[in-house]
Amino acid sequence: MNCIIIDDEAMARAIVKQLCSKIPNLDVIEEFDNAISAIKFLNQQTIDVIFLDIHMPGFSGVDFVQTLKDPPKIVLTTSDTDFAIAAYEYESIVDYLVKPITQERFEKCIDKISNLPAHKPAQPAATGNEKDEGEDLYINIDRRLIKLKLNEILVIEAKGDYIDVKTEKEDYRVHTTLKKIKEKLPERLFLQIHRSYIINFTKIIDIEDNSVLIAKNVVPISRSNRPELMRRLNLL
Repeated sequence: MNCIIIDDEAMARAIVKQLCSKIPNLDVIEEFDNAISAIKFLNQQTIDVIFLDIHMPGFSGVDFVQTLKDPPKIVLTTSDTDFAIAAYEYESIVDYLVKPITQERFEKCIDKISNLPAHKPAQPAATGNEKDEGEDLYINIDRRLIKLKLNEILVIEAKGDYIDVKTEKEDYRVHTTLKKIKEKLPERLFLQIHRSYIINFTKIIDIEDNSVLIAKNVVPISRSNRPELMRRLNLL
């Protein structure tokens, strides 16, 4: 079995790696000190098991689990015993190891995993109802209908009873709600990442902490919307 280790503490990663080294046919492919780097890795690689710490700064283990669309088997490694029951709400979490982890307990975990069905990555299915990236959207401004190319829209921001539509060429203020325009936008291009913002996530230049950069626009990401954003980016 191939595995990766995700923990912000170097010593904790070293301990899990040592435990793995004593198990035949269990290979540590990579280790990460943050979940974001692990997501990028998993976008390119298929592995069997993830050993995951819960409490990490910025993007927690729980956020990470919620982000993965088709996760492999996950073993939580943590000093926190309070999350044990809630952890099993996630089908991908197959065991919960409390630090310090003994070799005996670790071996029981591996035996359990070995008896579970092998993980098979899901194949994306075409739905047949995606909108074309070049499709147009018409907005009503002062009784004029203005045609916008969907792939030129960068950010849409709610401003009371209006929305600001920011495009590559110009900005527009439209008398409507974020909810209404969201219904008109293709989900494969647009995502609401905050109660006041919808973005074209194919235009993201950078992601740092709790914000994204699109052109010159710094847009906040709410904690509840962050896992879905990371899922979408995982498909790019």
